[in-house]
Amino acid sequence: MFNVHDITRDACMLKGPLKHQGYDWWWHSFTGRDALTGEEKPFFIEFFLCNMASGGDKPVFGQLPENRKAGIKPSYLMVKAGAWGEDHAQLHRFFGWNEVRLQADAPYSVEAGDCYVSETQLRGSIHISPEEAEAHPEWMCDAGDMRWDLTVDKQIAFNVGYGASKPLRDIEAFAMYWHAEGMKSAFSGTVEFAGRTYLVTPETSFGYADKNWGRDFTSPWVWLSSNHLTSKITGKRLENSVFDIGGGRPKIYFVPLDRRLLGVFWYEGEEYDFNFSKVWLDVKTKFSFHEDEENVYWHVIQENIHALMDTKITCKKKDMLLVNYEAPDGSRKHKRLWNGGNGRGVIKLYKRSHKELELIDEVIATHVGCEYGEYEDTKLSQ
Repeated sequence: MFNVHDITRDACMLKGPLKHQGYDWWWHSFTGRDALTGEEKPFFIEFFLCNMASGGDKPVFGQLPENRKAGIKPSYLMVKAGAWGEDHAQLHRFFGWNEVRLQADAPYSVEAGDCYVSETQLRGSIHISPEEAEAHPEWMCDAGDMRWDLTVDKQIAFNVGYGASKPLRDIEAFAMYWHAEGMKSAFSGTVEFAGRTYLVTPETSFGYADKNWGRDFTSPWVWLSSNHLTSKITGKRLENSVFDIGGGRPKIYFVPLDRRLLGVFWYEGEEYDFNFSKVWLDVKTKFSFHEDEENVYWHVIQENIHALMDTKITCKKKDMLLVNYEAPDGSRKHKRLWNGGNGRGVIKLYKRSHKELELIDEVIATHVGCEYGEYEDTKLSQ
């Protein structure tokens, strides 16, 4: 079972060693419609916590040359928000830890200034002038304006199971952990972006909410998810379905494993689980990524003893951005991390009977959240 809600995994995980060198973030993505034209636009909002123990009155930026030279690690709350599309932007607002009000235990909440996040609410604003963006490359963001006031209903979960359980968290078995409390979420409210107002409704938000935490990032970094799915066989919208794929090259006790992904498909109430940590499922995964001048492409094949899922996703580069983070040690390892919300593609889901495969459905996926990136020194042949 992976559709198991557990808000204790959404609690703040920056305890023990991770409080001194660790990150914790809550990610949300969804679609809104222009209040005047009805045009769709996908958005994202993230609250990123880094190195709580060394915080103070002001945020500390690891990318400042003097801090890099002195080995000073970053420490802040970063509120990241923005939009995908041809006018894509990522906006960052930073707070020192003395400005932050944190409810660490479940149900969690984080508040600083007018920015707030919890299991059910999101509100805040960011304003970055062109002059500020140019003068502060350590902010790693664009110029722009965004304001939001939203509610969240997390409907279907992806609980990865024992791999993110408390015993393994307590001993920091993995470098990076994942929990998707709302891989299918319904958002409601308003977003103001670049001078326009967007209405967000549960029926057309196609929302997603998850979190990651740890001491380092994965490379390769893979993420694909959507709940806007239509059966090619029946032509009908799959109202009770969502798929989610993530991971890359996990590290356990600092030792990297081979290229591994966690993947699931909740298909009209039926679970198809391709979680490599569930050894009894004998999960096998192949994945590749490539790009040309206009597009980026993912191809993931996952199989277990019961089923096979073949996922092909494409996203236009003009709709995407290269998302920016600095690691808790102060380095900026991912310098080409593609990030988008306008992906589209096809998923073929098969049921395995002995050695034979039977097609369950061929599914058109749109509004796909998608990411891919690798450190230069960890790139592997496909």
